[in-house]
Amino acid sequence: MTRVFITGMGAVTPIGNDVATFWRNLLAGKSGAGRITSFDTEDMPHNIACEVKDFDPTQYMDRKTARRIHRSSQFSVAVARQALTDAGLTIDATNGERVGVLMATGGGGITEIEAGALEVVRKGWRSVGPFVVPSAMANAVSCIVSIEVGAKGPVMTSTAACASGHYSIIEGYHFLQRGEADVIIAGGAESLMSMLTMAAFGRMGPLSSRTDDPEHACRPFSVDRDGFVAGEGAAAVILETEEHARARGAKLYAEVLGGKLTGDAYHITAPDPTGDGAARALSGALQLAKLPPEAIDIVMAHGTGTTLNDASETLALKRAFGEAAYRLKITSIKSMVGHALGAAGAESVVAAVCALREGIVPPTINYTPDPEIDLHIVGNRPEQVAARYAIVNAFGFGGQNVVAVFGRVEE
Repeated sequence: MTRVFITGMGAVTPIGNDVATFWRNLLAGKSGAGRITSFDTEDMPHNIACEVKDFDPTQYMDRKTARRIHRSSQFSVAVARQALTDAGLTIDATNGERVGVLMATGGGGITEIEAGALEVVRKGWRSVGPFVVPSAMANAVSCIVSIEVGAKGPVMTSTAACASGHYSIIEGYHFLQRGEADVIIAGGAESLMSMLTMAAFGRMGPLSSRTDDPEHACRPFSVDRDGFVAGEGAAAVILETEEHARARGAKLYAEVLGGKLTGDAYHITAPDPTGDGAARALSGALQLAKLPPEAIDIVMAHGTGTTLNDASETLALKRAFGEAAYRLKITSIKSMVGHALGAAGAESVVAAVCALREGIVPPTINYTPDPEIDLHIVGNRPEQVAARYAIVNAFGFGGQNVVAVFGRVEE
C-alpha cells in the first residue's frame, strides 16, 4: 500500500494568517472572537464571530484576480501557496499533471448570491455583474487554486457541510492511494460572514447567545456551553506519496494512516444522540489505520460547544474506545477560532500535526468541567504529551461523519 505523508501546511485563521502564528496563538489560548465587522449587526441578537483579520489577498494573487473572486477563494489560494512554499514544491510543466487540488467548502460563495439578489431587487436585472456565478460557485475554491498554481491533476471540491475540509484530506489520500497523482493540495476554505447566514444560523438555534462577552462565548465540552461561535478561514496541507516525497528530499510532517466516513441517517442538522455514526467512523478509522484504541494519544475533537454535539461526541468516543477513551487527551480549537464550517476539519488537521511534532496539545479555553462529560478534556492550558498518533473528528450537518488518523514521523 502506498504511504502518504503531509509535507507542507498553510493556514489563514482568526488568530493568525500563517501556520506559525496560528499555532503560537493556539498554545497561548488566544480567542479570535469579537463583534462582527463585515456588516451592520446593530439590531441582530447574534452579532459575534471569529473573523479573519488583516488579510491582504494581493500577497498571494494579483489585484485583478482578488477583485473577481470570493473571499473564500482568496483564502484558498493563500493557504495553498503557503503550503506549497512550506513543502518546497514548485509546480511547472514537468509535474503539473501529477498535482491535484481538493479544496472544500460548506457554503462556497453564498454571500455573493445574497449580494446579487439584493442588487436585482434594488436595481433590476441589468445590475447583476458577470462574475457572480464564478465567484459564487462552490468549486471555485479548488478551481481558482488550480489556475493560480498550475495544478493540472484531479481537481475536485467536496461539500460535506462542517466535515468538508476534513473529507477533502481523506479523499486526497485516496487519490494518491489509487495512483492518480503524486501530490494533492487538500483542505478547506470558508467565509460566510453575512446578514443572511448569521440570521439563518441564529434562527436555527446552534449559535452562542453570549454576545456581551465574545472571547468567552464558545465553551466546548463545558457544563455551561450554549452554542458555537461562527468563524471563517482556511487551511491546507500538501499530501504526497512517500516515493515522491523522498525522491525530492521533502520534510515529512506526519503520515496519513487512514480515515473513515459514515452517515447517521438520523436528522438534517442534529447529531444522533447515541453517537452511533460517529462511533462507527472512529472504529472504522482505527481499523483502516491498523491501530488499537490504546495507541491513540490525541483527539482533535469536532467540539462545537453545542449541547447536542459535545454530548454525542463524548458517547461516540466511549463506544469506539471503551476504557481507552479515558486516557485520550481531547481538545477543541473551536474555542479559539470558532466554527469555520467547511474549513474547520482542515484547521484541526494542521493543529493535530503541530501537536504530534511538538508533543503538546493546545487547550480548550473557557472550559468548566461537565460531570456528564467525564473524559480528559485539555482545559484552559496546553498539556505536554509524548504522542505518536492523533485522530481528528469532523461531523457535518446531515449526519456526515469523517474521522482520520495521523502518525508522528520518527526522524
